[in-house]
Amino acid sequence: MTSAKAASRTTKKSGVQLSAPRDFGRFRRLLLSWYDRNRRDLPWRNTRDPYAIWLSEIMLQQTRVAAVLEHYRLFLERFPDVSALAAASEDAVVAAWSGLGYYRRARMLHRCSQEIVAQHGGRFPATAAALQDLPGIGRYTSAAIASIAFGEPVAVVDGNVERVLRRIDGRVSISARTWERAQALLSQSRPGDFNQAMMELGATVCLPREARCEECPVLGLCVTQAREMRSQGSGFALLQAASSPRQTKRHIWCSLDRRDGHVRLVRRPKNVSLMAGMWELPQWTDASHESVSAEEWRTFRHSITVSDYTVHVLRDWQTQEATNKEAAAETRASRGKWVSIKTIPQLPITGLTRKILKADGII
Repeated sequence: MTSAKAASRTTKKSGVQLSAPRDFGRFRRLLLSWYDRNRRDLPWRNTRDPYAIWLSEIMLQQTRVAAVLEHYRLFLERFPDVSALAAASEDAVVAAWSGLGYYRRARMLHRCSQEIVAQHGGRFPATAAALQDLPGIGRYTSAAIASIAFGEPVAVVDGNVERVLRRIDGRVSISARTWERAQALLSQSRPGDFNQAMMELGATVCLPREARCEECPVLGLCVTQAREMRSQGSGFALLQAASSPRQTKRHIWCSLDRRDGHVRLVRRPKNVSLMAGMWELPQWTDASHESVSAEEWRTFRHSITVSDYTVHVLRDWQTQEATNKEAAAETRASRGKWVSIKTIPQLPITGLTRKILKADGII
């Protein structure tokens, strides 16, 4: 039987509202069996170390798995345990975080590590309730750590889990109801694996737009697929998929000045909301500088949250020879400080600056 026919047959039988204990038990068995066979081989799934699990959960907030993998490995090499992280300077931690964005996460990670060392002797609390008392650890992260590292039967709800639950039940629930539903479904014997299975299902099968329902292990227990789906060849797709936020397109210009083993960098103020205290190349957004764009060294594409940037990079001599002399003088005056190339890996630099310096072979 083809997958499409199998899915079609399951669709006719489905529409079951998960309510009876036997339905809950069936859901758990199907989901965990699927997870055991299909889960991605991710490094944080091969450990029960609460430090490594905590780190992965913080890194994965608003960041794709593919972008996290290498940063995760390098971060653990540099700070192998919570004591090493607590003993480091904040600048060193943010430098190691560079490229992941949302740098407040790195600062809170550092602050939390220091509290774990100072108040808990370097040991993570073993319950979700106690973990929530630590800085930067909320309800979701505490539940993830407690269930995966310590086996506490407490459910997690992130965007993926919420979407799975919404589609299975065929209705939108308020936040409190969603957490209650997740807790009711949770496997008491394998809470950590169950939580990861729910997240994995949402991340790889029950996708926001093109849901792969023919691959879903709990298709027969999903109300939504029976009511709101239509056949598309050999598979299925959800109707009325959620739309993504509209991206804003912007242009910025950067000056790349390099001489005598140094690069000119500017440090962002520590009181700004975005990338506070990070080092970056001198840059400007004034359209009056467009007169020099024909002499630019290279153009990059870069995205931050909902903004897509076209980044025009000029070398120092190009900036000096800009036809707009007033703009060139302004650029020279705002160039910041000469920084030794050797020290750059220890500095917290922005992801865009890292991208440009790598392209020029500086780091």
